[in-house]
Amino acid sequence: MPSIDDVTNAPDELSDDEADDLLEEADLVQDMMGEMCPYPQVEAKKGLKKLESGDLLVQETDHVPCTENVPQAVGDDADARVWRSGDATYRIYLRKR
Repeated sequence: MPSIDDVTNAPDELSDDEADDLLEEADLVQDMMGEMCPYPQVEAKKGLKKLESGDLLVQETDHVPCTENVPQAVGDDADARVWRSGDATYRIYLRKR
């Protein structure tokens, strides 16, 4: 049976501990729960414009396609990683370049 990683091009996944530690150091957290594409991509681009190089933006979402679409939308503006809680909650971590 294929896993989600077999059919997506999502960034590297964080462990629970890494995700919690990075959330504490986030410079901007965006609540995208209940929002669907393309709104999270648009908000990620807006958020990154407000940040300095090296700052961290975290988006919390329940829309799994965002874990692939948001990193693709920001392209070379940020390094992306994701966290999957196992209960349909996801975080996208974008470190501005």
